[in-house]
Amino acid sequence: MQSIITVEGEDERKPYFEVLEEVVENMEEAFEKCSKGKAFFGGDRIGYLDIAFGSFLGWLSVIEYEYERKVLVEEKAPNLVNWAERFASDPAVKGLIPETGRLVKLSKALQIKWRAAIGKK
Repeated sequence: MQSIITVEGEDERKPYFEVLEEVVENMEEAFEKCSKGKAFFGGDRIGYLDIAFGSFLGWLSVIEYEYERKVLVEEKAPNLVNWAERFASDPAVKGLIPETGRLVKLSKALQIKWRAAIGKK
């Protein structure tokens, strides 16, 4: 199965980034509805949705690093950008999101494995 990290060319990645942008738009809308102006999806404190979405923040950083393309863009998702900053700096989370460099190394290892599995070099 193809994914953003198994395809190699910018043209091949374009549809994946389009889907990712759509997901971010939907998450921005969901945040607005769920948070009702509060700091987190469920209100003033981190809840299940925050944890679920927050678990992807490290991987979004990898995509931004690897492909030099912002995922959470303030012009398109200002609430999510602010939420991500609050989430990552909250004492309950701070230090738990893996460092981008470590995830990049893991991503490269996974690329090799998955590309080999689908017959790419």
